Amino acid sequence: MSQRFAVILAAGKGTRMKSNLYKVLHPVCGKPMIKHILDQIAPIGFDRIVTIVSEGAEAVKAELGDRVAYAIQAEQLGTAHATLQAAAHLEGLQGTTVVLYGDTPLITGETVSRLLQHHEESSAVCTVLTAIASNPKGYGRIIRNSNGQVIDIVEEKDATAEQKAITEINTGIYCFDNVKLFDVLKRVDNDNAQKEYYLPSAFTLLREMGEKVSAYQADVFEDTLGVNDRVALAQAEAIMQKRINEALMMSGVTIKDPQTTYIDADVKIGRDTVVLPGSILSGRTEIGEGCTIGPNSEISNTKVGNYTTIRHSVVSDSEIGSEVQIGPFSHIRPQTAIGDRAKVGNFVEVKKSTIGEGSKASHLSYVGDAEIGKDVNLGCGMITVNYDGKYKYLTKVEDGAFIGCNVNLIAPVTVGKEAIVAAGSTITEDVEADSLAIARARQTNKAHYANRYNHKKK
Repeated sequence: MSQRFAVILAAGKGTRMKSNLYKVLHPVCGKPMIKHILDQIAPIGFDRIVTIVSEGAEAVKAELGDRVAYAIQAEQLGTAHATLQAAAHLEGLQGTTVVLYGDTPLITGETVSRLLQHHEESSAVCTVLTAIASNPKGYGRIIRNSNGQVIDIVEEKDATAEQKAITEINTGIYCFDNVKLFDVLKRVDNDNAQKEYYLPSAFTLLREMGEKVSAYQADVFEDTLGVNDRVALAQAEAIMQKRINEALMMSGVTIKDPQTTYIDADVKIGRDTVVLPGSILSGRTEIGEGCTIGPNSEISNTKVGNYTTIRHSVVSDSEIGSEVQIGPFSHIRPQTAIGDRAKVGNFVEVKKSTIGEGSKASHLSYVGDAEIGKDVNLGCGMITVNYDGKYKYLTKVEDGAFIGCNVNLIAPVTVGKEAIVAAGSTITEDVEADSLAIARARQTNKAHYANRYNHKKK
């Protein structure tokens, strides 16, 4: 098999996005548009991938790293001019080059593979990927002769009224014989309304030179949707979300209401897990089997074990074990690890802490910068007082300890194994194992005081 190359055009300023963020870095379902493309074409096994960026595109390079080579398009002079900037990396090499756009996040590896296969089997020098669009406005039109052969590609701004009525559009994606691509790019002129060097002109020139050109029509238009503004970005997001949800359901996940469930592209969910309405799963979250997520839970960059329930809660950058109960209305903040069969109940906040197997913080507690052992009970209103206004300090509660209601643990402090801290205590010193700690004022009852007080009120 001959070599295969890919050129991704990503130098567009994206002025219609009205954003400070580089256009192709706008996320669709949690992943930048250009990374969707790279992830889709990676299995094809291109020998070289060159991404065309504009000057100052350090953010793109930081995102993609060394997955691709880079070429700079200093001036925005059109798609043919942009493609020509890859010459330093590809000119003179034998093989096939696919030209893609960095703002088409819905393109699939399957579509690109089929395009390549059609191009190579037809022995064409250039093959354009086309699609049927119900609303072709803004796209170049595919002009065919009476035999169905493509004879021209006309840009929207240069098209006649009759040509604008054509619904077969140029997606902007091509396959070329690599050597002939860079030869013909040098012949493309800018004799058009925009005074730009259009890549479709390369197709037309090759045909006029007697070279074999071809077209391959994508199965669905949505694969080739270009994102030029926030409206199209939302459309792409909706299509991508539908694909993600349907793929998960086909793999054994129950999504009760897909229209109100938002799951990022890199999220993994095990079979027999149920995702309830209003839930948002983002980043590199991994959910095990048999879990119940939601309703109205937000989980990001978190690994969750099997048979865990997370209801009406927010969890981020943490690790949750199996058979854990979280919520309702819990907040699990970054760098938290919760062991198997633990419980974090309503209105409990946990931050940068470990909670051991079988331990419970059932309600109205704050656990911050703490190491909680196994089978520990944290009573209602228990607080780790971890911050003195300047520094954070560690609280340790060892296995089997029982912390009563409304206890303040003033860090740094350790409560030993099987120790008990009485309700209402403020603990400032370590509690030894098997000890009972009581730190509260002695109760005093004053007889008949209430009668005198009430009399004065009257």
